[in-house]
Amino acid sequence: MRVLVQRSKESKVLVAKKEVGKIKMGLVLLVGFMQGDDESVIDKMVHKVINLRIFDDEAGVMNKSVLDVGGSILSISQFTLYADTKKGNRPSYIKALNGEEAVKLYDLFNQKLKEKVPTKTGCFGASMEVFITNDGPITIMLEVNNT
Repeated sequence: MRVLVQRSKESKVLVAKKEVGKIKMGLVLLVGFMQGDDESVIDKMVHKVINLRIFDDEAGVMNKSVLDVGGSILSISQFTLYADTKKGNRPSYIKALNGEEAVKLYDLFNQKLKEKVPTKTGCFGASMEVFITNDGPITIMLEVNNT
């Protein structure tokens, strides 16, 4: 499982020009699953995301988590995180988990996030427009394997 984390001042996601999710200050997560991922990766990634210390403390040091600052999360499904570009110019997505299995993991991931932090989502499998005001900019790739 891979999650690209972006610290955000505000962000929103549209599907068919309709807003389906919006947050103020917090994290935008681009979430992808690979073949072999299962429920065992979810708790590890939720813990990592909500405790990631990338918000400034009183001294201006990145020392606070989204929990500490009372932020929100916008979670967006993103199978292209597993693009393989080693051959040619057209990415291959063969390592990405199939949609039927990935949507189950994505829904579980978001459910567990919502238990800890206010969380909004995009629509799995939909064509989305994502508007991110990246704060910093701060962008970090997280990866958790089930091994």
